[in-house]
Amino acid sequence: MSETTPYTGGCLCGALRYEATGEPRYAGLCYCADCRKATGSGFAPFLGFPSAQVRVAGPPPLVSRNRAANGNEAVRNSCPVCGGLVFGGILGTEGVLNIYAGSLDDPSQFRPTVAIFTESKPDWVLIPPSITRTFPRMPG
Repeated sequence: MSETTPYTGGCLCGALRYEATGEPRYAGLCYCADCRKATGSGFAPFLGFPSAQVRVAGPPPLVSRNRAANGNEAVRNSCPVCGGLVFGGILGTEGVLNIYAGSLDDPSQFRPTVAIFTESKPDWVLIPPSITRTFPRMPG
């Protein structure tokens, strides 16, 4: 793995912080209804990192769980102080954590290339030209 600038960020008040090393496995936009409602926006911008590459500091996050459109459990983590949405996934697992790009200290690090659940995209939301792959639902 080459030496790269870490991806750092956190919540609105700064109590919950993270640092991700290496490059994300993927970066994209999710247009599903769950992500739109969770973010209060037209989509959720995300970067996927292996959980072993992400360190989280601060108070234990508030964890919310719901059934996702693909039938899996969606786990979202927010700051217990300000409520800011920071990342998705379960800390300490072998899986992937999805960092919400809006929580990055340096937003220029986010370069999305994929869009998922595009069949749920509101008409008023545009797909950026950097997106090279689109999926009507969750890719298999």
